[in-house]
Amino acid sequence: MASSGASFKSGGARRKATKKGLVFTVMIVGASGCGKSTFINTLCENPVILRKDHADAEKAAQLKTIGLAPTTVELDEDGLKLSLTVVDTPGFGDNINNEPAFEDILGYIEHQYEEILAQESRIKRNPRFQDNRVHVLLYFIQPSGHSLREMDIEFMRLLGARVNVIPVIGKADSMTPQELNAFKKRIMEDISHYKIPIYDFPYDEEEDDEETIEENNELRSLLPFSVIGSEDEVVISGRRVRCRQYPWGVVEVDNSKHCDFSKLRYMLLSSHLHDLKDITHDVFDDDDEQD
Repeated sequence: MASSGASFKSGGARRKATKKGLVFTVMIVGASGCGKSTFINTLCENPVILRKDHADAEKAAQLKTIGLAPTTVELDEDGLKLSLTVVDTPGFGDNINNEPAFEDILGYIEHQYEEILAQESRIKRNPRFQDNRVHVLLYFIQPSGHSLREMDIEFMRLLGARVNVIPVIGKADSMTPQELNAFKKRIMEDISHYKIPIYDFPYDEEEDDEETIEENNELRSLLPFSVIGSEDEVVISGRRVRCRQYPWGVVEVDNSKHCDFSKLRYMLLSSHLHDLKDITHDVFDDDDEQD
């Protein structure tokens, strides 16, 4: 499965996408307290997840269900108009038995494929039809410092067969750099051992150029991405930065030396956006048609 990120697309394709705009959907999944809400707001650069949503998550947990809450924001990424939909999943992982949550999320993803299939089979298509397929699922792993939990393994194995799954460690600043690196290594060992299908920045050595291969290898080495979210800005050395402040110093959200957020965001919304969309259409959608 060759990877050819957006930054390596032809100029014509880039101009066409810029003029028309792009639609992209990200699903965020993980247990409560992993920093998902702050991450979403940081990713979207807007307070799209409000405090009332936490009450919704508590209500969902009491009902032993999860909420599936899509929110769409319009972004401008270096001149590229992007309609970004983020699907939050409040209540996930809050129950003893989380299989119903697995089924709800899988059902949501499958339903979007079915909608596309139904639309494409129509003689007269709806010009206002909105493609809501989930192009990537960010799975937030609790920063425990140990290894993957059984729930993590089961969920990613199930969903990885139907959507691009990228593992993420939330609240990465709760660990020392040494602890974080060791944790990342154990997680990737588990992913390999349990044969968990994830989006690992695939490339074709014969088809892709050296720049693509080098970039994908660098991004692959960062898995799982460690992120820190913050909506607070402070002025440091004359520049405004999003950060988290501690007695011992400041952790900058967009500083790649402090966490992987900036590289993850750029990968999602720019360099690998087309690849994630192509795989969703060419691989997962084809699987649905064959079922």
